[in-house]
Amino acid sequence: MTTEPTTRSGRHDWPRQLRLPGQVAAPEGPVDMFMMYLMHHAFRRDLAAFAAVVPHTPVEDTATWQALADRWALFAGALHHHHSGEDTWLWPALLERADDEERVTLLAMEAEHEEIDPLLEASATGFARLAAGAGEDCRAALAVRLVAARESLGRHLAHEETDAMRILQAHFAPQDWEELDEKFREGVTFGQVVALVPWAISEVPTSALPDLFARSGGAHRLIWRLTRRRFARREAAAFRYLPRRAA
Repeated sequence: MTTEPTTRSGRHDWPRQLRLPGQVAAPEGPVDMFMMYLMHHAFRRDLAAFAAVVPHTPVEDTATWQALADRWALFAGALHHHHSGEDTWLWPALLERADDEERVTLLAMEAEHEEIDPLLEASATGFARLAAGAGEDCRAALAVRLVAARESLGRHLAHEETDAMRILQAHFAPQDWEELDEKFREGVTFGQVVALVPWAISEVPTSALPDLFARSGGAHRLIWRLTRRRFARREAAAFRYLPRRAA
């Protein structure tokens, strides 16, 4: 890996970082972290929606609970892949370069993942039980877990955006991130990409889309155009009782 940031004409040539609703920070630096912030936006959006819809979804509507369970699996799979990649590749790479104070922050990133994981697993169990016909007590317990997961993940993402990304920008050059990004993509199938593109881009402000597609490339734009309507129909079915979408 290289260690010096990209420069041009003797000065820093840094990209303008992507900013999306809910995002706490985007430290300046040589690495374009748009994909990280896009994923964070999707994670925040999903947990807010799940926490909001569960108290309003009738326990007897098992078809909708199954749709929510399936939708949870998409979210949880993306989050698990994201966190696993950070724990396996990103934090260790930064720990090799960090000073003592920075190491405290990076080790906290891993600890915060461990705090979130049990809440996600318990929530998956709750959705599965409700899809199988569980009653009001199960729905109430799931609602509590989802609020806890939303708050825990929200704190973690804010900490990561504010402090961990500052450390990354201090120690990484674009080539370093590109090498790690290739590892993040290992094992991801084309079918998974097709499922994840409309999921990741959902509810991104329309005004941000041209800039986003300019960074991500034509393939993502094409997949989004071909899949967004089908994804929206499935979203409407799974989140049919979400208050802001109710008739």
